[in-house]
Amino acid sequence: MLLEFLATWGAVYIAMLAVYFATGLALTWWNARHPERRIQENRRGETRMAEEIRHSLSALALSSLLLGTGFFAQGRGWTPTPLELSWWSFPLGFVVSLVIFDAWFYFGHRLLHWKPLYRFHALHHKSVAPTVWSNDSSGLVDTLIEHGFYLVVWFVLPVPALSVFALRLFDQISGMIGHSGFEYFAGASSRAPSPMICSTFHDLHHSQFRYNFGNIFSIWDRLLGTVHPGYDAMVRRMESGETPGKATSRH
Repeated sequence: MLLEFLATWGAVYIAMLAVYFATGLALTWWNARHPERRIQENRRGETRMAEEIRHSLSALALSSLLLGTGFFAQGRGWTPTPLELSWWSFPLGFVVSLVIFDAWFYFGHRLLHWKPLYRFHALHHKSVAPTVWSNDSSGLVDTLIEHGFYLVVWFVLPVPALSVFALRLFDQISGMIGHSGFEYFAGASSRAPSPMICSTFHDLHHSQFRYNFGNIFSIWDRLLGTVHPGYDAMVRRMESGETPGKATSRH
């Protein structure tokens, strides 16, 4: 059983590394072709790439352990019996898990900004101007709090395994885009009244620390008053044709 568990963990880890490096290299190539889309014009985070990748390797190992352990437990029958995979159970499981994970991440992230725990999150905030490699540049306690969902979800929801893996894939790719430091998706769908966000949303969190704790949606930030007060105006200016650097430099 131990060998089976280790094989499961290893397979998940290898898959996550493949997604991490493939997404990172693709975004790096694309960003180099569009320097005008850089959000922070006067800062460069690329010099931290080697350090961010090094920390990401250990963080992804832990994240993969959490995800792999839940998957292994479900396969052994130690969790609630999952819904049979079908045309409706897969998207339902994905959406429900997505909404719950977004809340989990928001409150876990707020907790990590609490002074007694911030030391566990400080490593991630060394990336003041984040890059595609910053997404997983975190310590183990930080990763455990924010990604603990990927272990717990199997034991509380009868969710098909494919739904959880799809969520983890979406979270990884969207997180790397959100940390990329370049804006491509600012528009009406990423500002009020829409709950969706764009890369500028999380970039503001890294540059100013006190706002925008959400991961996928802005719902909790708006409800609890932690959304950056100038975020929606910045997005509107980008809609009007301003470059991300100019649109965000006024705040």
